[in-house]
Amino acid sequence: MDNIFDMIAELCSRVMAMCEDSVYQKYGCISPSAKAEIRAEIQGAVPALFEGDRVRQLGRADMDKAFFRELENCIAKAEEGGDVFYMTGLLQVLDESLETLLKEITAEYQRDNFSVVLNNNRESTGIGLLPRCSCIWERSHRLSHSYDRLDNFLCHLLMLENDILGEMIDKHFFLPKNDLPDVGEKGRLRIAATPLRLEPHYDLPAFEEDRVEYFRVHGHEEHYEEDNGLIWQKILAAAHGGCDIMVFPEMVGNRLTAGYISGKIKALDEEERSKLPALTILPSYYENRLNIAEVIDRRGNILCRQTKQNLSTYMLKGRPHLEAITRNNVVNIFHYEGIGRFAFLICKDFLTTRYLEQIMRCFKLTLIIVPSNSTGSYDFRQSVDLCAHDDCNVVWLNTCAAMIPGKEANFHHIGYVRKRIGRDDDDSQKLTEMPICKGAFEGRCSHDCMFFETIKGV
Repeated sequence: MDNIFDMIAELCSRVMAMCEDSVYQKYGCISPSAKAEIRAEIQGAVPALFEGDRVRQLGRADMDKAFFRELENCIAKAEEGGDVFYMTGLLQVLDESLETLLKEITAEYQRDNFSVVLNNNRESTGIGLLPRCSCIWERSHRLSHSYDRLDNFLCHLLMLENDILGEMIDKHFFLPKNDLPDVGEKGRLRIAATPLRLEPHYDLPAFEEDRVEYFRVHGHEEHYEEDNGLIWQKILAAAHGGCDIMVFPEMVGNRLTAGYISGKIKALDEEERSKLPALTILPSYYENRLNIAEVIDRRGNILCRQTKQNLSTYMLKGRPHLEAITRNNVVNIFHYEGIGRFAFLICKDFLTTRYLEQIMRCFKLTLIIVPSNSTGSYDFRQSVDLCAHDDCNVVWLNTCAAMIPGKEANFHHIGYVRKRIGRDDDDSQKLTEMPICKGAFEGRCSHDCMFFETIKGV
């Protein structure tokens, strides 16, 4: 085996097979003398990993046949003795030694449209490895209070466990380095969100299938042009506000939106495009039993199509009807240095606690963006706090088009931004509430609602 990442994945898999969670707790409290002793033993077995008493940064040229032979012998000896502390210490040294190389690989990934894991043995080991982007609001000891796990001790490698991933299919996108310059230069991420409009411009026809009552979403095609023009104006408003990410709600888009917006963007000159949000989460639409939210960049490229995975229930004629969508299990994860990892969970996906925890645990998410079409805000307000202890910020956005007459009290807020703040900050700063305009309760919509929020480093 001459792939360093295959060897690390195999080593992770073996340590996890040998350990109970209590071992990770104990290793987290390892004494300085014991850790120094382990490092000295590793240095004696694989001297290429060190320069003096410091871990050396490895390049591709440093990992020759002699290096891999020494490393294999080191791992074999540790396994024979069943010393999981030694094996965990070796993983930490390897993680530290690959910091520079992983940054180079990240730069390569940033030039690609799609990235796969670093190791070739994900299926056999149950482990996938990727470069781990840092986050300006993430604590260094994040997750150590929530879960006892091996990757608490890794800083530069992101470890994905198939056992946690389950049936989900993960796709990864490393955004170009200069797409969000304020994140690196000013330590801030600026987000724009709009509920878009009060008018639904869609129907929810019901039907019965296999003894179950369902509903689907049927958009009004005569409004497509009008709606897409409004969406474009909102993107321009976000650009004027200097925003990095633009968010639209669920179910108020259509199948022509992405093509329309892409054409508008590509008609601009390069300077004008550079002012647009780096990413826009377009409003989702329903097609072929899929609820689809497309993500477009400031160059007019459609990066991915995130589909809703968990079915909503909606009351029609006084009876519950199930959303007629098909689950495809794909989750798109975006990576960016300074933000970490973020994903878009459409409405019910965020409220489905088991699914939410599964995604947060597997990818160590630091930001979740939730476009929704909901008859109320209460459940979302409760769920945003579930993410707080894992340093995961949340942006939730609803649409006024979902408001039901008689339930206006559910719509005092049309969105929330839940942020991690410092321990000495005013507690009121952790939650920003997006209020609905008074005109919405009177059946009037001026189509000018926009919200701006800045998430900063801690």
